[in-house]
Amino acid sequence: MSNIDYPNDHEKSFSPEESLQLIQTMIRKTKDSVAVDSFYLLFWGWLVFTCCIVEYVLMVYYKYPYHSFVWWTMPIGGIISGVYSSRQAKKQKSFTYIEEALSYLWLSIGMAFFVMVFINVVSEAWKTAFTYYILMYGIGTFVSGKLIRFKPLVIGGIINFIIAAVSIKFNFAGQLLMGALAILISYIIPGHLLRIRYNTKKN
Repeated sequence: MSNIDYPNDHEKSFSPEESLQLIQTMIRKTKDSVAVDSFYLLFWGWLVFTCCIVEYVLMVYYKYPYHSFVWWTMPIGGIISGVYSSRQAKKQKSFTYIEEALSYLWLSIGMAFFVMVFINVVSEAWKTAFTYYILMYGIGTFVSGKLIRFKPLVIGGIINFIIAAVSIKFNFAGQLLMGALAILISYIIPGHLLRIRYNTKKN
């Protein structure tokens, strides 16, 4: 199990000012870590965005009956992500409270996606599936943005809540475009901004 980078209460008692400084340091460290390792936001963002657009084109313009085959890239993406995560865990010796919280947040969201996909496959719920996918995108990015105090993620999450509410009025083809828009706003743009901000700060 990975070590968590936090103070030992039995070793030292912190004043309110020291506690606040410690929290700010943890947030800054986590933000830098996420910025350097924005792999997940960008990898899943571009993968889902591409699948949405490709399926829309196959479905609407080519009338291809098996347009949903593009989503078989998700298990492949999961394997790639898992291998990457395993390698990163070996490099990083300790984690902050916030990093630990983020990992549990996205693990729970990943499991929720798995359950929703199962429900969609065995029922007619797939017709409005992206309404709920977008809602999950919003929860993940909003909470992550709040934890690391990064406004583009927070704003992306809020916009996703709005897109989710609006998307219910669209048919499945329209929901694919709504999904692409949501992932662009909440994953891709914030992911690139995080990386740019870190590189600028480092230089």
